[in-house]
Amino acid sequence: MPELAPHRRDYRVDLLRGAALMMIFINHIPGTLWEHLTSRNFGFSDAAEGFVLMSGIATALAYGPIFLRDRHPPLAQALRPWRRVLTLWWVHVLVVLGILALFFLTVPDPAVAAMAVRRNIAPALEDPMIFVPALMTLSHQFAYADILPLYIALLMAAPAILAAGVRWPRGLMLASLLLWVLVGVFRIRVPTWPLENGWFFNPLAWQVVFVAGVLTGLAMRQGRRWLPLRPWPFRLAVAYLLIAAVWVRVPVVASWGGHGLWMLHEYLGAPSVFTSFDKSFLHLPRLLHILALAYVLSALPALTRLSVNPKLAPLVTLGQHALPVFAVSTGLAYVAQVTKAMAGPSFLLDTALIAAGFAILFALAGWLSLRKTRRATVPVAPRA
Repeated sequence: MPELAPHRRDYRVDLLRGAALMMIFINHIPGTLWEHLTSRNFGFSDAAEGFVLMSGIATALAYGPIFLRDRHPPLAQALRPWRRVLTLWWVHVLVVLGILALFFLTVPDPAVAAMAVRRNIAPALEDPMIFVPALMTLSHQFAYADILPLYIALLMAAPAILAAGVRWPRGLMLASLLLWVLVGVFRIRVPTWPLENGWFFNPLAWQVVFVAGVLTGLAMRQGRRWLPLRPWPFRLAVAYLLIAAVWVRVPVVASWGGHGLWMLHEYLGAPSVFTSFDKSFLHLPRLLHILALAYVLSALPALTRLSVNPKLAPLVTLGQHALPVFAVSTGLAYVAQVTKAMAGPSFLLDTALIAAGFAILFALAGWLSLRKTRRATVPVAPRA
């Protein structure tokens, strides 16, 4: 059996997850100048890919040890991720019902009504008797509130992924990549009901970055790296990140690069999963970008120093309470979207909404951290 390394919390994961949460919040309030500063403006992937990758790492760190100690753990221990699934489900239900209530109150405004159509909320307003059950069963999803269903689906598969990752890590990664290719080539979607849209965050495709995170986390739990640090892969990853940044920032490069990929698809028959940037199916340029970014960041000693810097402790705390922070941020982002729609464009309003949202999220994370500390220090009365 693989040996477990002494457990020490890796604050790099918390720091990066906190940063991803901040960027997701900004990106979920479209139409502001501040969204031009988030990571998606400097590469092919964005904070969502990073969040799912780190969720895979966190899943392995939290639930992997039982599989590393015992290849045939007790069923109750092996299925511990499913308890988390239940929590994620009711949190998601509360979030979407809150969003629905917000739009019920504000939909008389024409701008809000138009937004309800764009966000896939209008059908639920028109026929709640059908769409509320569909929301609760994850069969109907609102735009900007559809990441938690992806995480729920991935965590449902987590026991099998963890068991396979301990026994056959390379085989698991190969099978995951094969599934990702087949789903992309044949455009296999998870169906939705009653509207036949398919999940935007397709878990059959996004599982590949989650699996990469799980294998990384299992290796960390054993005190080693999943991918060894070598000079040539590091340089190749840095080069890809630089090319992606130039591609995104320089229109001429984007035009020529996009035309080249189109020619590969049109004249050489390369599947679109390798030649386009579809987010729903996590096409190759996006997948390579998040993996290259993770590889480079994991090799930087500066990231370790930053993660333990007291000045960045609030950001680390944000990442340590990702679920409640993400849930609240989703609701706050929708409140901000509705406010912007009703009030009209305003840089000052955008700035105030984002600043107020950050203040609430950091206060929430700080309160949760304080409550956890107090619970840990409460003395337990001895038994009679």
